[in-house]
Amino acid sequence: MKNHPIIVFFYSLFLIMRLGSFVSCTEETKVYIVYLGEHNGDKTLKEIEDHHCSFLHSVKGTTSKEDVRPSVLVHSYKNVINGFSAVLTPQEVDMISGMEGVVSVFHSDPYEIRPHTTRSWDFVSLLEGTSLLNSREELLQNASYGKDIIVGVMDSGVWPESLSFNDEGMEPVPKSWKGICQEGVAFNASHCNRKLIGARYYLKGYEAAAGPLNETRDFRSPRDVDGHGTHTAGTVGGRRVANASAIGGFAKGIATGGAPNVRLAIYKVCWPVPDQSLAEGNACATDDILAAFDDAIADGVHVLSISLGSLPQSTYYTENAIAIGSLHAVKKNIVVACSAGNDGPTPSTVGNVAPWVITVGASSMDRVFSSPIMLGNGMIVEGQTVTPIRRRRLHPLVYAGDVEIRGTTASNTSGTCLPGTLSRHLVRGKVVLCLNNVREASMEVKRAGGVAAILGNPFNEIQVTPFLDPTTVVFSYSLATILTYIRTEKNPMATLVPGNTLIGTKPAPVMASFTSKGPNVVDPNILKPDITAPGFNILAAWSEASSPLKMPEDRRVVKYNMQSGTSMSCPHVSAVIALLKSIHPDWSSAAVRSALMTTSTINNVVGRPIKNATGDDANPFEYGSGHFRPSRAVDPGLIYDATYTDYLLYLCSQNISLDSSFSCPEKAPMASNLNYPSLAIANMRGSIRTVTRVVTNVGKDNSTYVLGVRSPPGYAVDIVPKSLHFSKLGEKHSFNITIIRAQSSVERRNEFSFGWYTWSDGVHVVRSPIAVSSA
Repeated sequence: MKNHPIIVFFYSLFLIMRLGSFVSCTEETKVYIVYLGEHNGDKTLKEIEDHHCSFLHSVKGTTSKEDVRPSVLVHSYKNVINGFSAVLTPQEVDMISGMEGVVSVFHSDPYEIRPHTTRSWDFVSLLEGTSLLNSREELLQNASYGKDIIVGVMDSGVWPESLSFNDEGMEPVPKSWKGICQEGVAFNASHCNRKLIGARYYLKGYEAAAGPLNETRDFRSPRDVDGHGTHTAGTVGGRRVANASAIGGFAKGIATGGAPNVRLAIYKVCWPVPDQSLAEGNACATDDILAAFDDAIADGVHVLSISLGSLPQSTYYTENAIAIGSLHAVKKNIVVACSAGNDGPTPSTVGNVAPWVITVGASSMDRVFSSPIMLGNGMIVEGQTVTPIRRRRLHPLVYAGDVEIRGTTASNTSGTCLPGTLSRHLVRGKVVLCLNNVREASMEVKRAGGVAAILGNPFNEIQVTPFLDPTTVVFSYSLATILTYIRTEKNPMATLVPGNTLIGTKPAPVMASFTSKGPNVVDPNILKPDITAPGFNILAAWSEASSPLKMPEDRRVVKYNMQSGTSMSCPHVSAVIALLKSIHPDWSSAAVRSALMTTSTINNVVGRPIKNATGDDANPFEYGSGHFRPSRAVDPGLIYDATYTDYLLYLCSQNISLDSSFSCPEKAPMASNLNYPSLAIANMRGSIRTVTRVVTNVGKDNSTYVLGVRSPPGYAVDIVPKSLHFSKLGEKHSFNITIIRAQSSVERRNEFSFGWYTWSDGVHVVRSPIAVSSA
């Protein structure tokens, strides 16, 4: 199931009672972050905290600064990020907002940001092209398997005993590492090693907002009770583990992370939501996340992998912890990869949209878990599952809508096997056909005495689930076939055939139905997501404190588990970033993003356009620049570079200032002029718009690149010059892109049209997508 953020307004009676000595019980108190920018290095740690407490002292009216520390101050950010979080009333927030040096003050909502929840690396190699089938191993060798690169994983913690995190044969911890192995419940210094070189946990913000941690549900330590953090960490940098598989032996093979020798630093920021099961997601407090950024930057990570997010709001750049924290990280040349979100296929849902992060969508690979249904007439119907099934005899087959308890469903819910809707008398001993693919449907069939469930799936890819009871999932066309059989056969019968793993299915990849889509609601002039990678039915390490379903009814324990989400695609890209940083340590964060984006592909393994979950051709609002191709990204030819100053100039276009040391020019540049590897122009007024891009030669000396263009329908694209000659590495050239709206074009407002342009020297093809809409 998907673990994407649901925005909830949280009011904390606990805090009002706890802080009654400071505020009236009728005043609403919440945890707020007071963001002050960046430290200039002229204060000691004590002086920094004293300075932060001085703000609280002035609004609380306490007799001394010390009075505010234990009960009001939550976090004091002292390393790179300058700011603090504290328990405040709205009136106090207003007072602090007007004080000198304050950039922004915003609520730390513990429920706003949540997690976005083997074969994948072999499949990625297939997309490199037939001449590059050995490209992955060559890439790993050239990058020394990422051995000197430190990747920080911000998530729900780690299960350190997993074989994916063993350090056998690894070299000593890099001397650049400055972090710690924070001890806690069921976690001590011995759990860190040369693979897991550091671990921290962040609980102050969560507890200030949600009350004390229920220690029967999670560990007060970096240990992972959920599984999500262990899975993402294993996908980035898990060691090679033979004979790994999901429950039932599915997907059996060598489990490996993308960069097997990379060093991992764990930052646990997500905790169980009170009174909800783990399956319903975790809460990741905004101020805890900012504290983790502050530590990770100071610890010396090279890459941050963040499979968390929320639906962005209009205040995104000034109030989102991931956006703010990642800007500080990028200033230190730390590359930040983030998941795009799991709110697709609805448009305008893509999250983590800051142009300084790499935003990753999710797509499938060429592996399915076949579990057909045999009908009583001998017909075989395609199905898929990772649920262990024993071969059974034929049983009576019924449609759920025909065996419901009267009055428990409406016309739009009939047949969906909602909890408490099926009649035990009519279901016992039968196979039940349900219209939807959710774990609760399978559980309802079991509750009513059914022997097996067949669940319907509306999309052209099936997200498999390790159900507790015999269950398989079918496509909508197979659902119709089975339903017709039930309606026309006097005594319909069926049985489920035990599943197996099939490799090489085509076409692949297909965009996942859940992957969040553009356009970017914060600023549609920045095209997001940036790229797509495998995020569908991914096998990786798992917490043995969790179960495959993360539900109370599921008491199974597994070492590896199958998960889907942009949470899974993000660490695929993070791993490749680590390899690129190893090969090109001098590359900037923007250079790494550019290399990944401009070498990606928009075609599947059979050379046809990548499709989306409904069978249509996908577009850049789903896959960004395309599906990443790691080995090609090592040698992209040209890159679109950008600096911290470029991002501040971009923020000027949004009328935002996050750095008091930087002054916006009198005339701010257009957002579309940011030197980004893709081009988006939203709500174009008039018939013509010109933007500029600059490319840097990282390919070879004495090379000439020739232009190729496919204009978006309804527009003409004119790029000048038509060729670029480079005499040496590092040389830069600029070019102008003019978008001309065709006079005959009749476009609806905000309706985007897509195209692309390329630069090629005969060896490299540097491709950039174009998205344009007219006002």
